[in-house]
Amino acid sequence: MNSNDILTVAEVATELRCSKAHVYKAIRGRVAGVSKLPAISMGRRRLVRRTTLEAWKTANEGQTPGGMMPPPEVNAVRRMEGGNHA
Repeated sequence: MNSNDILTVAEVATELRCSKAHVYKAIRGRVAGVSKLPAISMGRRRLVRRTTLEAWKTANEGQTPGGMMPPPEVNAVRRMEGGNHA
């Protein structure tokens, strides 16, 4: 893939693992906790440059609740009550 690729909404949805409707909401700025996804308008059709999508993902990575990717919860050691370990 070329960094100047133009992606359809379906391709963006596949990459983000979400529905096309959710991508359209992101383009319209109607997804809580993330910035508006910039897109090229061609009539009713919306297209997204790969470089724009990558920058948008990076910018929204560290968002708090409602954002695209909340920080992972790490609990490497878990103590069981009463000292019984399985």
